[in-house]
Amino acid sequence: MSHNSPEVFIGIDIGSVSTNTVVVTLDKEILEEHYTRTKGQPLETARDVLADVLSRYPIEIIRVVAATGTGGKTIAPLIGAYFTNEVIAQSKAVEYFHPDVRTVIEMGGEDAKLILLAPDDTAVRSQESGVRSKKIRVEDFAMNSVCAAGTGSFLDQQATRLGLTIEQFGELALKSKNPPRVAGRCSVFAKSDMIHLQQAATPDYDIVAGLCYAVARNFKSTIGRGKTFLKPVAFQGGVAANPGVRKAFRDVLELNDDEFIIPERFTSMGALGAVFTAMEKTNKMPSHVSGFKGLKELEEYIASGRKKGKGIDPLSRPENHPSQKKDKSDYWGQIILSPLEKVNVYLGIDIGSVSTNVILIDEHSKLIARRYLSTAGRPIEAVRQGLKEIGEECGDKVNVIGAGTTGSGRYLIGDFVGADCIRNEITAQATAAAHIDPTVDTIFEIGGQDSKYIALKDSVVVDFEMNKVCAAGTGSFLEEQAERIGIKIREEFSNLALSCAGPASMGERCTVFIESDMIHHQQKGAGKDELVAGL
Repeated sequence: MSHNSPEVFIGIDIGSVSTNTVVVTLDKEILEEHYTRTKGQPLETARDVLADVLSRYPIEIIRVVAATGTGGKTIAPLIGAYFTNEVIAQSKAVEYFHPDVRTVIEMGGEDAKLILLAPDDTAVRSQESGVRSKKIRVEDFAMNSVCAAGTGSFLDQQATRLGLTIEQFGELALKSKNPPRVAGRCSVFAKSDMIHLQQAATPDYDIVAGLCYAVARNFKSTIGRGKTFLKPVAFQGGVAANPGVRKAFRDVLELNDDEFIIPERFTSMGALGAVFTAMEKTNKMPSHVSGFKGLKELEEYIASGRKKGKGIDPLSRPENHPSQKKDKSDYWGQIILSPLEKVNVYLGIDIGSVSTNVILIDEHSKLIARRYLSTAGRPIEAVRQGLKEIGEECGDKVNVIGAGTTGSGRYLIGDFVGADCIRNEITAQATAAAHIDPTVDTIFEIGGQDSKYIALKDSVVVDFEMNKVCAAGTGSFLEEQAERIGIKIREEFSNLALSCAGPASMGERCTVFIESDMIHHQQKGAGKDELVAGL
C-alpha cells in the first residue's frame, strides 16, 4: 500500500504497558492509529511498529516523528524524534479535540495523571477569520509517584486473579447494585480485601465493581489531593475503555454525561498530542528538512543493550533439586492403591488465595493422591473440582476417616467439607516439615500472597514472621510480572532466569519499587531473561 501524501507526521507514545502510534497529515487527518502491547519490550515494540509504518510510508515523506511516554525520552535521540512531556502531549490533544475541557484524567498501564486546564489568554487571533483560537494552558497537574494502585496494570492483575479478561471485568462491574468497599490507597491492601471477599463467597460482579470504585476514590483522594475537578472532565488513556471505571468516576465525581467526556481516540491522545506539538514547532522549517534518522541507531542500541551482560551474579540451580529429576515418584513418595482392599485415608486441604491443594495420605503418612488447582477467586469450586478428580482417581478403594483444612480459606472450606480439624498455616507447615525431618529448624514458605519464616526447636514452633500485607516476594507478584512481559510462569520463567548471565539489579523491599526498576531496565533495553533473573 503506497501513499501519495506530500508529507506525513508520526506520533508514538511508548508506555510501560502499551505503545500507541498515529500517522497524521498536515491537516491533522488521522491516517493510521495503532495500539500495541509492549510485553516487557518497549524499545523492540517501538522499533517493530515504526518498521511496519515505514513499510507503507517512504522515509522521504516523513516530515516529523514525535515521541512521548516513559520510553519516549530514550528513543527520541536515537531516531531523531521530537520528545514531548506526557502532560503537554495529553493537553495538546485535548486542546485540539475538546478545547472546552477543564480537567483531564489520564490512566495508563502504570501511570495516572490529573491535568487542570485553563483558557490561554495569550492565544492569537486567526489571520483568516479574526476569531481568537481556543488555546488552553496547563494550570496545574499531579501524577502518581511510584504506586501502581488505580492504574491499568493493577486492574489487569485483578482481572487475571478472577479468571476474567479486562473486557469482561469492565462489563461485569455494571451488574453490581451494591459494590463493597475495597481499599484503594494501595494495590496490596486492595488484593487483601479481594481475598477476604472471595473467601466470603461475594459475587464476582460486586468485587470488580468495588475495585472500580476504589480506583476512582483513590485517584480523587491521592492524586486530586483536594483539587477542584472543574467541568467538563475528560477521561483518557487505556483505562478509559473500562465501562466499570467510567461509571465509578461519574458517580464519585458526581458528573452527568455532558460533563464527562471520553475522547474518541482516548488511547492515542498522548501520541496525537506529541505529534501536534511537534508540528507547531516545525511549521516554520523548510518542508524538505526532517530530523527523522530512521531506525538504524535504535537497532544498534537494542543490540548493544543485549551484549552488555552487566548486572548481579547469575543464578544457579541447586544440585539434586526435585525439578531436575525426570522421575518424581521417589520424591513425592506416592503409593499405588491395591484393587483388593480399601485403604483408610486422611484428607488434607490447603486453600490459598492463589492455589488450592488437596491430598490424601494413608495411616502411615504415605501420599495416596494429590491435586494442585488454581483458586481463581472461587475456593468452593476449586475444592469441589479437586475432590472430584481425586474421587475419580481413587474410586472406592479408599475410606476417608478424617479431614483437615488450612490456608486463608480454611474456615469456609472446613465448614464445607465437615473438617475434623482446622489449623493455621504456621502450625500446618511446621507439623509437616517436622514430620518429614525432625531435625528441621528453619522453614521458608512462599505462596501466592503470603511468605513465612518459621523457626523450630525440637519440632516445636519457637518463632515465626509473615508478610503483613505486602506481596513483594510472593508467587502472585512473580506471576503478574511474568504475564506483563509475556512469558509463562511455569518452566519458561525459571528456564529464562537460570540461563541469564547478568540479571538486572532491582529493589528488594516493595513490589512498587521493584516494578519501577523493571520499567527502567525495560526502557534501557534489558532482555526478558535479565528481568526475570533479576526478579
